[in-house]
Amino acid sequence: MLDNQNQIEGKNPVLEALRGDRDIEKILISKDLDDGRTRQIIAKARNKNILVQRVDKRHLDNIAVSASHQGVIAIVASYNYVDVDDILENASKGETPPFILILDEITDPHNFGAIIRTAECSGVDGIIIPKHRSVGLTPTVVKASAGAVEHMMIAKVTNIANTIDYIKEKGLWVAGADMEGSVYTKENLDGPIALVIGSEGKGLGRLVKEKCDFLVKIPMEGKIQSLNASVAAAVLMYEIVRQRG
Repeated sequence: MLDNQNQIEGKNPVLEALRGDRDIEKILISKDLDDGRTRQIIAKARNKNILVQRVDKRHLDNIAVSASHQGVIAIVASYNYVDVDDILENASKGETPPFILILDEITDPHNFGAIIRTAECSGVDGIIIPKHRSVGLTPTVVKASAGAVEHMMIAKVTNIANTIDYIKEKGLWVAGADMEGSVYTKENLDGPIALVIGSEGKGLGRLVKEKCDFLVKIPMEGKIQSLNASVAAAVLMYEIVRQRG
């Protein structure tokens, strides 16, 4: 069952959530459980890089809202995603050109939350994330966004590269953040635009990079040659704001 605290309780419901597209932040399992379904839950969670915590049964009894948690409770997101078309339609109604953010495999929840917060402050119309190999709107992301998630349209898509093609057909230019690009202040970012930010470790995927109309980079003067994804996203989002000013 799903309660007001974003919990799914019981072995079978948690297994079904793991098989689906629910954004699970972590799974709490009683320390004394070691049956087949429990091992299956643990294996599937590890395959999806979902945190599993072993806890005392008393803790689960205290936080459960049902008497049938069976020693397993998953903490999940409760946000309703939208379609890409919903974002595009909403963007078309604004006084400024459409401004969309695309995140290519961001996996750190604090980064994602910080990005959502900056996106809301900088006038982004919506954010697009992939269904797989990416953190979703978990409770940690929601908290890190400082409430901004309540004011931001977010879509999940199966294929980022195909989505970029679709957005380009709708008249948006697509700029990818990558060190192979030109210095970001030298590019024209004023107009209908989608900004693509890559993962914390790998950056933009090869195909996603190829789909972008152009690439922009932030100059690095120190010994460390990369910025935190949320910081890089903030710099580039506010350059778009500056150019539109």
